[in-house]
Amino acid sequence: MNNPSLQLGNKTFDSRLIVGTGKYADYETMQKALDVSGAQVITVAVRRERLIDAEGRSLLDFIDTDRYTILPNTAGCFTAEDAVRVARLGREILDQMNNPGKDWVKLEVLGDKKTLLPDPLGTLEATKELVADGFSVLCYSSDDPIMAGRIKEAGATSVMPAGSPIGSGQGVLNANNIRIILELLKEGDPNYPVIVDAGVGTASDVTIAMELGADGVLLNTGIAHARQPIAMAEAMRDACRAGRLAYLSGRIDKKLYATASSPWTGVISYIPGE
Repeated sequence: MNNPSLQLGNKTFDSRLIVGTGKYADYETMQKALDVSGAQVITVAVRRERLIDAEGRSLLDFIDTDRYTILPNTAGCFTAEDAVRVARLGREILDQMNNPGKDWVKLEVLGDKKTLLPDPLGTLEATKELVADGFSVLCYSSDDPIMAGRIKEAGATSVMPAGSPIGSGQGVLNANNIRIILELLKEGDPNYPVIVDAGVGTASDVTIAMELGADGVLLNTGIAHARQPIAMAEAMRDACRAGRLAYLSGRIDKKLYATASSPWTGVISYIPGE
């Protein structure tokens, strides 16, 4: 079966699961979960206070930069100006590390602290500015198809619609909108990557997103806050693979009535004693 690798700008990956590095109980657990997840791309929030733990240890010391491509994240930014500044800071950090992720960014411009939904105007403004500055922008958005289309038109490398609010664990709440986004963004451009981002709570959520035709899933809390994060990382890995394979295989049509697995005609009856 033809299952091409995930293409994000000029980068190619075998794994379609992108995993975050925040919210873990400790860096050691994070390190093991990343390993088990099979992810090749991991997101790192650039703000300095999120890179250093209570013991003064740097998150980056627990990441094998030869193995993972780091995707800088503008998490915690509420204006386009702040997001652009943080994205440029991330580029400087990764340039010093010689990591191949230095020219791209996962863009988040949030509207408020309660919902953590994207600010559509700020997101679009920041996307345009970062694209003009040479970034490959992977853009977190709502599941609004119209907004998703505008973000693609602005030059985003990937649009990343939310399955549900960040960290909510509600899964994919509006599968129809995700389907519409996939249809609109891939019309005439079937290889354009659409990645479901946010709200994933368990493995079945990942499978659903992939079965819809998403090119990948990005998650963090679903692993980091699981009772057994390392085991959940393995479950998410397998769910991503299973969902992708199911999508490529093509599910059967849904029918109102049952369809027998065995034929009604041509059956040989056997009567004991005859």
